[in-house]
Amino acid sequence: MFRLLSLLGGLAAVTDLGTGSATDESLRRCVVATRLARTIGCDDDTVREVLYASLLQHLGCTAYAHELSQGLGDDIAVTRLALRMDESDPRDFFRVWVPGLAAATGRSRLSAMAATARHLRSVDAEAPVATCEVAREASRRLGLAAPVQECLATTTSMWNGSGHPPLSGPEIPLPTRVMHVASVAVLFLLSAGPGLALAEVRRRAGTHLDPDIAGSFLTHADDLLDGIADVDPFEAVLDGEPDPVRRVDHSELEAVARTFGDLVDLKAPCLQSHSTTVAGLGAAAAARLGLGAAVRTVRIAGHLHDIGRVAVPSRLWSKAESLSTTERDQTRLHPYHSERILARIPELADVALLAGQHHECCDGSGYHRGLTGDRIALPSRVLAAADAYCTLLEDRPGRGRSTSQEAANHLRDSARAGRLDGEAVEAVLDAAGHRAHVRPGHPDGLTDRQVEVLRLVAGGFSNQQIADTLVIARRTAEHHVQDVYLKIGASTRAAAALYAMEHGLLTRR
Repeated sequence: MFRLLSLLGGLAAVTDLGTGSATDESLRRCVVATRLARTIGCDDDTVREVLYASLLQHLGCTAYAHELSQGLGDDIAVTRLALRMDESDPRDFFRVWVPGLAAATGRSRLSAMAATARHLRSVDAEAPVATCEVAREASRRLGLAAPVQECLATTTSMWNGSGHPPLSGPEIPLPTRVMHVASVAVLFLLSAGPGLALAEVRRRAGTHLDPDIAGSFLTHADDLLDGIADVDPFEAVLDGEPDPVRRVDHSELEAVARTFGDLVDLKAPCLQSHSTTVAGLGAAAAARLGLGAAVRTVRIAGHLHDIGRVAVPSRLWSKAESLSTTERDQTRLHPYHSERILARIPELADVALLAGQHHECCDGSGYHRGLTGDRIALPSRVLAAADAYCTLLEDRPGRGRSTSQEAANHLRDSARAGRLDGEAVEAVLDAAGHRAHVRPGHPDGLTDRQVEVLRLVAGGFSNQQIADTLVIARRTAEHHVQDVYLKIGASTRAAAALYAMEHGLLTRR
């Protein structure tokens, strides 16, 4: 059994990345909101609702990301600017929105104003609706209580009735009103300090914020914000949950993983269902390889391997033209972000490893660490092959989709070139319904490239000579030699030569 709040507390970092928030802003907002709820006399049930709703306030942050990126250029920056603006104060349009959008997108201020004028009506009409609908549905799938679902469905409401849905005053659920005050306070506390945090809560009281709750916050601000920038927010959130704490089993863990994977796949239409498909195919391939308990790990990692995508502007995932060097570097950091998020959750430590390695290649040409085959776990190799196969079948901008046979041929070519693990590739293709590719004369799981290396080792070639002959780096050649020795159970050139002769590998040039 796992503590649900431990999972959600770690995964909430996804929403921080998707909204351009400060590190752990969602956790710190949750701590302040929970303190505020207790200060105004809420019972334990209401405190629990405040805790989950404030932690997951931006659960729907990817709902309108694609449309924002198409219209305004950078969905992450735009979302952050919208959170910083006081929509009831027209001056914020010129002192917050216009300069912020210009800086984030490289436009002039005049161009930023023109882009806003073209898209403002549709954004105002559609973005809050999409955000609230997705947040409500996702919270239902996470198994959260109905009042929490209601709170997340009203996260863009405002005290004066100008938000969505058009509720006003006490019509807005109490936990939502508490969350709004804590959200404004923590946003400005982390970016500008306590002085501006209090000033913004005071400025927005009666328009965006419930004036009574805002007043209670201002009265008790010293206690509510005490140590909030220094405390371990993850532990503080766990400590703040009223008893009894909610626990989930393995099946519910997978449901949580799938929900977050689906939310991330909303970043661009071409990504939709990618994580779910990779999870199913990867797990089926792992089962064919007899990986036992790792099958479940591969499935969960399949759902979560791409959660780091939220840190990258959606326009890059939808861009048909070639990415610039800087843009490519941005996209290649998404496995790092995935691993960093998951590594914070004790229950997902093994999943974090797989997610961080799903773009590594056996020959060292992958990212984000450039690992070689001997340093990449077999479940990670399976996940990498499943991800590559599913990606080829998707209609990605700039290249379209491959047929299943074209995808299979591409994977086998990658295995022969030493980029993907041959055993993992065949397991994935078998799980995808392709007839097993038989390689006569390749015992003990040796790949075509490893047989080439074995022949050179048997011929007395040094590691440097092997590298020169195969046009690869010396380090890569060394790793290939180590892999060959490991698979055939040898440690010397003579034993390798004897093995090659026994299996007839030296005569098949």
